[in-house]
Amino acid sequence: MGPDQPGWEARCVFGRPERAGPATPGRSGLLAKELAEVRAERDELAVAERVLERVSEQLANERASAAPALGQVGGRAVMLIPHRVPDMGETLLPPDCQRILATVGQAAGPVMTRQAGEALGIDVGMRSKLEPLRGKPVRLVDRGRLRELPEGRFTTRF
Repeated sequence: MGPDQPGWEARCVFGRPERAGPATPGRSGLLAKELAEVRAERDELAVAERVLERVSEQLANERASAAPALGQVGGRAVMLIPHRVPDMGETLLPPDCQRILATVGQAAGPVMTRQAGEALGIDVGMRSKLEPLRGKPVRLVDRGRLRELPEGRFTTRF
């Protein structure tokens, strides 16, 4: 019995026909069962894909409308600096960070921390007042809102 005779099935593997052997009622039943299982799995995957799309949309909407988060540092509430994302305004930042961004944006060139402190009204002559300020521009750099130049000066991201 050969492939040109009735009762033989042919399958294609990598574009070549392959002999599968004689078709039997038991084999046809197994193939039908396997086909049903594959179709059921395909339907489950389609449902999972739709659920993933919905959850992704919900997360994107939540991130876009997220209010500034408060954290605890040293027993007091502080506002965390959110990462920069498209369509996120600077109004979500703490007031000091907003003023630092405004100072850097209005400056004619890169700004040192000391210059930002002067613009904020901080006594930059005292090292103890200037040191806490140094961390804020660095955090703004980490969050993608400012760019730090090699010599320690800060400039706008774009």
